[in-house]
Amino acid sequence: MWLFNKTRRKDIWDDPLEQPLGDIEAAHRIREICRDAAGCAEAVGSPAKRSPKNQQVERDRYERAAKAAMETAMKISDELVRDSAVREIIGLCMKANNIKTGRALFRAIHAGSIKAEVLIEHPSLDGEQA
Repeated sequence: MWLFNKTRRKDIWDDPLEQPLGDIEAAHRIREICRDAAGCAEAVGSPAKRSPKNQQVERDRYERAAKAAMETAMKISDELVRDSAVREIIGLCMKANNIKTGRALFRAIHAGSIKAEVLIEHPSLDGEQA
């Protein structure tokens, strides 16, 4: 029975890559990671009462997902594709209420149009408001 299986759940971000990804494939992988990790990020960011063990499991999943997404984004050479991928990661961070990381990633975006869209979605990232 799966309830009694104590092994750690296998997530997309835990899968090793068989070959280096191109920019578009890397952006797609980041989008998949962020969408799959949205639930655990929301669990981390919500004030709902959870057991400390469950909260820690969700936090660990979120942190592994964010780390894998950021590592993949660093390998993207096209600036616009990378900025778009970083935007996805910022959305994940904001769901987890991780504003510090969100701001750091926001500063890494170079494209003005993407920065403007991120600020519309997440006005708390504006450095002047902090």
